[in-house]
Amino acid sequence: MPLGPGSSELTPTIVAPPRIPARVETVARQFDRRAHRFGVGDLLLKEVGERLQSRLDYIRLQPKHILDVGCGLGRSRAALIGRYPGARWTGVELSEQLARAGRAAQRRELGMSRWWQRDADWVVADAARLPVANDSADLLYSNLMLHWHPTPHVVFPEWKRALRVDGLLMFSCFGPDTLTELRAAVAETIPAARPMPFVDMHDFGDMMVASGFATPVMDVEKITLTYADPRDLLAEVRGLGGNPRDDRPPGLPSGRRARQLLEALAARRDADGRIPLTFEVAYGHAWKPAPRTVGVSAISVADLRRQLPGKGK
Repeated sequence: MPLGPGSSELTPTIVAPPRIPARVETVARQFDRRAHRFGVGDLLLKEVGERLQSRLDYIRLQPKHILDVGCGLGRSRAALIGRYPGARWTGVELSEQLARAGRAAQRRELGMSRWWQRDADWVVADAARLPVANDSADLLYSNLMLHWHPTPHVVFPEWKRALRVDGLLMFSCFGPDTLTELRAAVAETIPAARPMPFVDMHDFGDMMVASGFATPVMDVEKITLTYADPRDLLAEVRGLGGNPRDDRPPGLPSGRRARQLLEALAARRDADGRIPLTFEVAYGHAWKPAPRTVGVSAISVADLRRQLPGKGK
């Protein structure tokens, strides 16, 4: 169970199954290492979160329980609780270090006078192995997390399991055209690199259908950020996360390769002298339908015989 309100311990309880797949554990370690700087320069995360939540303006929903999967530092909690007063928020985060930092920040934000009246719980878990009962949440919300998971086709059935009937899934993630400028520069200067792949939104739509979600909707937009210095661009990308690929290079590029990469990025300056970086952002939502019922009719053997040709006369 999550920690109770009277506990002085800030470490969220790890309630996930003891064995997490190795590829998922790799992602957890990468985000653990970034936890101390994750909240610095998170402009893109905040902007996409606001755009994702704006889609809720057009949906009639009054959730009692919100699951925020891949919640990071939990910065969406206040906005979601503000939108749905009285709802309980549960933040699910794979990185224990991020969850610990987010929970501590929440405690500072609320202050001791309100800490005893929490509207939130924190758990550390894999998005594909949620530590909640069936039919637990009315809204499952996930901002810019799904692309980090190595097996998203396993995530969707688990999310459907956690939702109540008529519950809503609302998520955002990066698409294949994300980091196109950086990918081109890396291909020129570090050909042995293995950049992180991103899934097309149509494939995510197919996964939702295959998982049993109803009326899935996907749309996509591109956001371009610009940077004065290539080092700032690389710092932004590092802050967003790591690379979960199994075949990624084990070490950093040589100094010569790194300088070539900086030069290749600088050569891509636009007319204003800034370096662009594109992010393709896909948004999706779907509903959990009621289980289908199969009608069963009974007929006696005598009635069946009477319906056969030449019988029952």
